[in-house]
Amino acid sequence: MSQGKIVKISGPLVVASGMEEADMYDVVRVGDQGLIGEIIEMRQDMASIQVYEDTAGLGPGAPVVSTGAPLSVELGPGLIENIYDGIQRPLEVMFQKYGSSIQKGVEAPSLDREKKWEFEAWATIGDELEAGDILGFVQETVVVQQKIMVPYGVKGTVVSIASGKYTVEETICKLKLEDGTEKELTLMQKWPVRVARPYKEKLMPDMPLVTGQRVIDTFFPIAKGGVAAVPGPFGSGKTVVQHQLAKWADADIVVYIGCGERGNEMTDVLNEFPELKDPRSGESLMKRTVLIANTSDMPVAAREASIYTGITIAEYFRDMGYSVALMADSTSRWAEALREMSGRLEEMPGEEGYPAYLASRLAQFYERAGRTISLGQEGRSGALSAIGAVSPPGGDISEPVSQATLRIVKVFWSLDANLAHARHFPAINWLNSYSLYVDRLAPWFAENVHKDFPEMRSTAIRLLQEEAELEEVVQLVGVDALSFEDRIKLEACKSIREDYLHQNAFHDIDTYASMKKQYLQLKLILTFYELSKDAITKGAALNKLATMKVREDIGRFKYVEESAIEEAYKNIDSALRSEISELIAQEDEDE
Repeated sequence: MSQGKIVKISGPLVVASGMEEADMYDVVRVGDQGLIGEIIEMRQDMASIQVYEDTAGLGPGAPVVSTGAPLSVELGPGLIENIYDGIQRPLEVMFQKYGSSIQKGVEAPSLDREKKWEFEAWATIGDELEAGDILGFVQETVVVQQKIMVPYGVKGTVVSIASGKYTVEETICKLKLEDGTEKELTLMQKWPVRVARPYKEKLMPDMPLVTGQRVIDTFFPIAKGGVAAVPGPFGSGKTVVQHQLAKWADADIVVYIGCGERGNEMTDVLNEFPELKDPRSGESLMKRTVLIANTSDMPVAAREASIYTGITIAEYFRDMGYSVALMADSTSRWAEALREMSGRLEEMPGEEGYPAYLASRLAQFYERAGRTISLGQEGRSGALSAIGAVSPPGGDISEPVSQATLRIVKVFWSLDANLAHARHFPAINWLNSYSLYVDRLAPWFAENVHKDFPEMRSTAIRLLQEEAELEEVVQLVGVDALSFEDRIKLEACKSIREDYLHQNAFHDIDTYASMKKQYLQLKLILTFYELSKDAITKGAALNKLATMKVREDIGRFKYVEESAIEEAYKNIDSALRSEISELIAQEDEDE
């Protein structure tokens, strides 16, 4: 254990001498109050330390003691439903102990040391186990069964194991290792946050993370184990998009990181999530959620740790075989913390003052996502999907954080201030966004939704792109200059935009659309387009086609209950064909 003294303080950065025995990324205790810090630079015996708490009141000469261990998180029963700060201190426990303001130098164990968990053993005496094998499980919440795994680097034969009630520190199993020694295992294990948890194999992302948001699932899908970015200017709905994904995404576990966002936004999350009903279980959404809150008024250095804390917890559940969705809101605030610490370290700045290693740090974070086969003889398949919000200043995505992110992620949901001002939500611009998973996911959609679905998606995207070109012509010479076929195309695109892509997050039914419902609704709109195009060639009047009564029914299809969609589809489809046939017949009579 290395002990030194403070020689310099610059905000959250502290420089200490006499630390030659310490290592990079060791956790240290700073000052008489024992503030938590982490070594981020070493020069001879001088250690630069980022302190995760307020350094006001510290002075030169104050002691600095290295713990000799890297910043680690505790993994075990008690994570779900918990709310942590950036370095995994449980905020609810801190509130009960110290009140609404976090006192300096105080800490509380991340996992409750006194609560006893009902452990059910799966392994038996004599079993040969290795890292990743399951010892047993704890029913953590009604929804989540936490599998207790053999820690990394441990291999041996079970000498004793028993079901029963245990705290996270009590021995549940003893393994006889290959060297003849015995290893005691508990419900809890620790893992350094900056080190990615190992796995056996990384799988190709070939199934989508269904979110229930039409613009995402149909046009710009993300794969399970995929990575996506949501850049957008202030007020364009980034946080609501992330909330919607957290609520509705097809994931077993949700890890939500509020990194440097406004406190009132995190308050909304904390108030909303317990009240939200999980559509799959009917229980509160918190029963499968871990929240990490590091708001903009909390120490800036802890923002950097919060991202790693969150993804390590997410990897732990991925290793159990769960599909995990990680929301980081927002990586821009995390990058700002990097920039501030880099500036205080007097490093050579890169573009816009960000450190030269910004892109590599972002890549290290996003590369920890993926669909994997976990360690162990059983080889469970799990997925970790990472979705990061980016808040570029002034909505300018040419800035370094957005550009570095776009080079890494495969899905780009471009939020548009103009759409947001026009009250079109989600304000994802269908012309600027993209998903590089579309071709890889097409077979899944063809098999599990409908064989025509990938082609319908391509048709709808093509129509929207052609609409953008036609709009330029309309602005120059007016809509009357267009052919009847182009004008009916504009009507179909209006229906795609206003009825399909627009989705009300606060409507009980429209907030979520199943893949079947998305397919049927898109099919109605494209059927209207194809039949109308055909009707025009047969002489039907454009204005009558555009004002058909059935068009309102197509628009209101998204408000139909899930249980009634098939019947509603048949009725609307029948009415549509009937009305168009009548219009054609009417024109024939007039002639």
